[in-house]
Amino acid sequence: MLSFAQFNVISKKANTIPQFNMAKNFSSRAEDYSQWYNDIVKHAELAENSSVRGSMVIKPYGYALWENMQRELDRMFKETGHENAYFPLFIPKSFFSKEASHVEGFAKECAVVTHYRLKIDENGGGIIVDPDAKLEEELIVRPTSETIIWDTYKRWVKSYRDLPILINQWANVVRWEMRTRLFLRTSEFLWQEGHTAHATEREAIAEAEQMLEVYADFAENFMAIPVIKGTKSPNERFAGALETYCIEALMQDGKALQAGTSHFLGQNFAKAFDVKYLSKENTLEYVWATSWGVSTRLIGAIIMGHSDDNGLVLPPRLAPIQVVIIPIYKNEQQLEEISDEVKEIMKRLRSKGIRVKYDNRDTQKPGFKFAEYEYKGVPVRFGIGPRDLENKTIEVARRDNLTKEMMPMEGIEEKVLLLLDEIQQNLFERASNFRKKNSKNVDTWEEFKIEIEKGGFLYAHWDGSSETEQKIKEETKATIRAIPLDAKEEMGKCIYSGLPSSKRVVFARAY
Repeated sequence: MLSFAQFNVISKKANTIPQFNMAKNFSSRAEDYSQWYNDIVKHAELAENSSVRGSMVIKPYGYALWENMQRELDRMFKETGHENAYFPLFIPKSFFSKEASHVEGFAKECAVVTHYRLKIDENGGGIIVDPDAKLEEELIVRPTSETIIWDTYKRWVKSYRDLPILINQWANVVRWEMRTRLFLRTSEFLWQEGHTAHATEREAIAEAEQMLEVYADFAENFMAIPVIKGTKSPNERFAGALETYCIEALMQDGKALQAGTSHFLGQNFAKAFDVKYLSKENTLEYVWATSWGVSTRLIGAIIMGHSDDNGLVLPPRLAPIQVVIIPIYKNEQQLEEISDEVKEIMKRLRSKGIRVKYDNRDTQKPGFKFAEYEYKGVPVRFGIGPRDLENKTIEVARRDNLTKEMMPMEGIEEKVLLLLDEIQQNLFERASNFRKKNSKNVDTWEEFKIEIEKGGFLYAHWDGSSETEQKIKEETKATIRAIPLDAKEEMGKCIYSGLPSSKRVVFARAY
């Protein structure tokens, strides 16, 4: 790939972009990381809090980002043989009692529908729930769909010929969170959830592992965020799973973010809902199951993985706007001349699949627009004025490293394609270097307690017991984020108990 400096440009070496610092009144990462995050979500116009406690309004720019993520993931799911379907939002409460560990895992987060009608209070108290409209069976608002889907699969599966079932659902779910943060943890959020049924254990495990690879591919090649692939400890597994595979990412404050999970469910749900198939040997067998999902939490990962004190930074492959064009003019005639040229440039860019916007609003000056799109994380910005028309050049600014350079208009579409790829790669390398710098082996409990305060991924020996893991969590707020799939055999002693351990696991404080 050509470097930025190798492009056929007519200016001198790249200069730093003058800072029309729209973000100067906003928090920096060093001052207040939490407020910095909230400022970006708000002022980059990604989302805002709604009137419903713990729920958010995803604004058009934020939803466009989600649509791009959804589009790429949906393509990847279908390439691996999955189909989309949709299942009910409401789940009979009795379904949850059929799989004990599942209901225990979600009981505290469930929203329950008990009545189906309102009425006017005859005593003047306004609108009340009609006591005569109580449901015969209470309904759970979907926190996840395993139960309703496996009740459905019972009707779909009769023979080995009906397997495998490879279904994905794009939906919303409700988990009644006490402490919420936009995108990272809200009472209602958007996600996808895959639910598959298989004839054999081997096929189900292969499916769960395959989807983990899909998630890792998406995180690294589209989100530009490096991830650790691993399995969860028993304490951290999905409720009802025999094995939970995960990808874990490191955010810029040194905390981990679970970016995706894929679960091998064994036959637990098949037995709970009596889903059997007639095998080729003419015997009745329970099917084997998986589920897997990612959510709008990934938008939070992009924000915290790449953004800086100047605002949002978006990876080009997912950015709603990849190139914004801003005219610089003094009168209407100059604007018309610039607009005529821009029409042709946009046509050429779009012919290459580049998402481009022309901002010719006359209500804001160019400097304000520069700052606005910098804060919104648009990867590439064009500035075009009368002199550029004369010279047949364009001022091209990069959001990732805040540099600018003059480029010829001729062939600009090819140069931008290369530039977008370079920005994408630069973001991934920058995040990878950050993770490498903030990952460390620790061998003693005293060292662990010191290093966990600094943040980052700590690779340490663990004796494999839930009791030890819980004590470490209670004393340091750190959890086992992953048992890496590529972990090497290495005999050592557990940092807490001193008992033997055969490999290191990854600890971190997490969102």
